Amino acid sequence: MSRVAVVKGERGLEPVYRAMDMIPYREALEPWDTVLIKPNLITSHTYKSGITTDPMVVEAVINRVHELGKKAIVVETDGGITSPDEAINTTGMMDVIERLGAEYVNMRKLKDKVELVVDGPKKVKKFKVARMATENAIITVPTMKTLHHTSITMGLKNMFGMLTTRRKFTMHRHGMNNVIYDIIKTLPPHLSVIDGFYGKEGKGPWQGEPVKMDTIIASVDPIAADATAARCIGIEPETIDHIRWLHEVGIGEMTDIEVVGDGIDAVYRKWDRALDVKLVF
Repeated sequence: MSRVAVVKGERGLEPVYRAMDMIPYREALEPWDTVLIKPNLITSHTYKSGITTDPMVVEAVINRVHELGKKAIVVETDGGITSPDEAINTTGMMDVIERLGAEYVNMRKLKDKVELVVDGPKKVKKFKVARMATENAIITVPTMKTLHHTSITMGLKNMFGMLTTRRKFTMHRHGMNNVIYDIIKTLPPHLSVIDGFYGKEGKGPWQGEPVKMDTIIASVDPIAADATAARCIGIEPETIDHIRWLHEVGIGEMTDIEVVGDGIDAVYRKWDRALDVKLVF
């Protein structure tokens, strides 16, 4: 059984601390001296758009990592519509990183990369990542969003950003459910902390409207975290191909889940996935 914390709370550090403290994150990170924290910075839109990760959530995660005596590095790669080097400043993320004495690395710019071979791939036989991604713990810290071709884009889809390929959009031709499955099967994160202070309902990631959910979801089982997050917005995870496939091969849980904290009912809101309102900021 996998444990998932679902916490209801206004934007701040405490809801994140509360969620993390309900799961065995210390044990999950114990073997590692360095922890990579992967937010979603595909654009310079701020957290209220529901598109990019809230710096407040990353601040709480960094603090918990530092309390364990470990090095915290916030990582991202080029591949979105905005360079992460720009987005990390515009969104206020760099202010947090510098204030807390953490680091930021754009992994695409690192020379030391490795090619990972996928065992039993659906579509992607191999992909490149920075070597540091294979030698350190990874915490995926996404926002809650729906997406027209994968139903949701949360902790698992966020790992697509670990790839150092510049033209990542070309991989969509393989079908993103297939791509997410191949990536997670080969490079699963050690912990998922989902930022639901603001989410994004609609066809996503650009079409739709922000949703103030006041929610944090955390688990050392990223499949269980995404499955629970899906249930919080009215989507059965069994209908999401990449979650179901990862569950079927034993990477994580989809059904045998212990939800702790405030629970799904406390945060539940059925999202409208058909919204196609164009956000302008």
